[in-house]
Amino acid sequence: MPNRERSLSSADVGRPAGPTADDLLPLVARGDENAFERLYDVVSGSVFGLIRRVLRDQAQSEEVFQEVMLEVWRTATRFDPGRGSANTWIMTLTHRRAVDRVRSAQAASHREEHAARLDPARPFDEVSEQVSGRFEQRQVRRCLSFLTDLQRESVLLAYYQGYSYPEVASLLGLPLGTVKTRMRDGLIRLRDCMGVTG
Repeated sequence: MPNRERSLSSADVGRPAGPTADDLLPLVARGDENAFERLYDVVSGSVFGLIRRVLRDQAQSEEVFQEVMLEVWRTATRFDPGRGSANTWIMTLTHRRAVDRVRSAQAASHREEHAARLDPARPFDEVSEQVSGRFEQRQVRRCLSFLTDLQRESVLLAYYQGYSYPEVASLLGLPLGTVKTRMRDGLIRLRDCMGVTG
């Protein structure tokens, strides 16, 4: 009996204290409300922190936080563990929502300013701007799908979630040089796919 207690305690060393987002998100996808509550506890700090960094406004941050958590609950079935970790998926949703809120506010402000300065003979074409923006988003998503899992995860962490290269290396458990190389190769592939020159 004492031997068994020793082996159990040594086996537990280094294990996380509870379930991770990777453990919980598949259960959430099956509609498990308890798993969602636990997932909420696991990710809420990092989700709200990222939103707060992007928006810098407490009230809007709280609103976007609720939208993100609702989106996680509603779209958990779309998570594909083959394309990255649950935490990365959630943080990508978070960043996208926060940036969308910033862009929406900026676009509304710019439209108002622009409309005030426009010559009545030259109406502002909102529709073409929206179509152009959506086309670019689809093109970026399509091009990201051509990257390797490591390239895609590295690029998403660095450019969509604001992590530094050393932080990305730490999050992925890889040497910094490997992350820099994968990032460089991924960005070259993205540039070529998007048709960016210069």
